[in-house]
Amino acid sequence: MKSLRDPKRRPTHPGAILREDVLPALGLSQVQLANHMGVSRLTVSELVHEKRGLSAEIAIRLAMVLRTTPETWMRMQQAVDLWEAQRDVGKFETVQPLPKALLAA
Repeated sequence: MKSLRDPKRRPTHPGAILREDVLPALGLSQVQLANHMGVSRLTVSELVHEKRGLSAEIAIRLAMVLRTTPETWMRMQQAVDLWEAQRDVGKFETVQPLPKALLAA
């Protein structure tokens, strides 16, 4: 499926969504969100300041608290992870695709 997102622009980190949209809209502090999620304040702080990625466990906790789905949060994180990995083209210089004939078997 083709995305409408500009491939040159970094996808929005899920922590930025929490910081800019979710927490202000709900009138919640990071501490309050952490308490509802059952995690430390530091965990939420690092997430909203984009110092850590979103784990599957945190996605589940967020989804439960916010009544969303963990898949939504994980898709956001996946987009960021893939975008960042694709920027480091030198890392993939030694990758050699298999011959098409081998894959057709």
